[in-house]
This record gives sequence, C-alpha cells and structure tokens, in this order.
Amino acid sequence: MISSVGLDGDRSRAGKRAVTLIQQEHLGAIGSYLGRGPVSPEILRRNLVVSGINLAALKGREVQVGEAILRFTVICAPCSRMEEALGKGGYSAVRGHGGWCAEVVRPGRVRLGDPVQPVD
Repeated sequence: MISSVGLDGDRSRAGKRAVTLIQQEHLGAIGSYLGRGPVSPEILRRNLVVSGINLAALKGREVQVGEAILRFTVICAPCSRMEEALGKGGYSAVRGHGGWCAEVVRPGRVRLGDPVQPVD
C-alpha cells in the first residue's frame, strides 16, 4: 500500500522523495560496471522495481502504478554507502542508474505485476 507519505512499512517521508523506483534493466547495467551480474534491488534500497518503461522520460509527469498515482520529481542519487554495499566503484556504477524519486498524488494499493503507465 502506498499512503500519502510513501510505501507502508518503509521509513519514507512525505514530499518529493516519498517513493523510490528503479528500472530492472539498470540493475544489470550497474552489475556490469562492477564486473559481475545484476545487483540486488534491496542493496540500493529502492521501493519499487519496474521494467519496460523509461523512468527518466517521466520526470515531472504523473504515473499510475496499480491504484496509486505518483509524480516523478528527482533522480535518486547514490549515497556514500554504495562503496560499502557494492565495493570499490559502487558509487560510480550507480550514478545515473539509481532510479527516481516520486511524490504521492493519490495513495493506493500496488501489486506485483501492476502496469506502470503515464496518466497524461
């Protein structure tokens, strides 16, 4: 469930960073930059993993995910923990591939396999 402050059970906060999303396709790219297979999305601490849609093209737009509507706001820049979590070069590998932050326009339930589609 996505509430007005973010994903239930997460330590999210209301506002432009309430929900974080990453493209499944970027997990493989990050791993490739590090000389290994795809990284686990849990390591990057993103809320939702999506595939088949270019998240970067959705900046500033409203997107429906399940019953919820989100507005993409800013990129999820990597933090210094990426070196610790992924090893040397982790920060650079995630840079530009860390996903997007979104604010909640309309709360709602999200289920595995729900489509992600622009509203406008």
